[in-house]
Amino acid sequence: MKKENINKKEIKEILVTGLSFVFGTFLLALCYNLFFVPNNIVTGGMSGLAIIVHELTGFGSQAFIYASNFILLIVSFAFLGKEETSRVIIGTFLYPLFITFTAPMAKFLLPYFNFSEILITVILASITYGVSNGLIYKFGYSTGGSDVLVRLLCKYFHVSEGSGVIIVNIFIILFGAFVFGIDTAIYAVIIIVIGSMLVDKISIGISNSKKFMIYTRESEKVKKVIQNDVKTGYTIFPTVGGYSHKKGAMIMCVIRNRDVNLFKSKILEIDPTAFFVINDCYEVQGGVKRSNLPFL
Repeated sequence: MKKENINKKEIKEILVTGLSFVFGTFLLALCYNLFFVPNNIVTGGMSGLAIIVHELTGFGSQAFIYASNFILLIVSFAFLGKEETSRVIIGTFLYPLFITFTAPMAKFLLPYFNFSEILITVILASITYGVSNGLIYKFGYSTGGSDVLVRLLCKYFHVSEGSGVIIVNIFIILFGAFVFGIDTAIYAVIIIVIGSMLVDKISIGISNSKKFMIYTRESEKVKKVIQNDVKTGYTIFPTVGGYSHKKGAMIMCVIRNRDVNLFKSKILEIDPTAFFVINDCYEVQGGVKRSNLPFL
């Protein structure tokens, strides 16, 4: 019975991760056809480069994405190996297919998204771009394309993955600015910044609580506040001062966001010299805990 429950849980996780990736890829393709292509917004990646190539040569953007993704997949097999390539192979084929599939859908929807203010388009594009990429990256998937170039930079030029992404995308965005003008490049940067924040929120979660690490001489009074006022649990860690070498205790507890300011003021009221550190808390498991707000 226990084994059966484990299998059901594994199947559910596979379905959730798979459907999230598929829906995220679909949404990203729709965003590309609905917002990026009609407005010549180049946010980086091979799809961004496809818009530039189409403008300069007339070569179809969809055909360019198919061709470039296929070529980069072969390059990945040759230089990165099977294991690295296996992480991008599904997205390499799925993303271009969805771009083809969503093109007529975007054409139908475009009149309803033809706003007089470009800022509205940029905001909607940012949200769609961020949510779609968040769903893709949350479970470690990738749409291939320029991700292969990033991994090649990481392997052969010893740069971090974050730096590799910045290098590749900045080059493509600057190329886009040269072709379409600086204003479209600014829109692209806004979309990337807002989208990146949404990716973090979806991938990591929303911080609905804070973790407090408190060192105080009035630990008994602080513990009473935790128990009686904010009504949560706490953990005590024995400590030794790095400068004074005195033994003491550190109190760790998780507080809801709405109680943070009240709790801070009560700590300082009890002990104005108290030392404490506050961190965002994205997930809590076990013990006396507050519910978190996961996206999935």
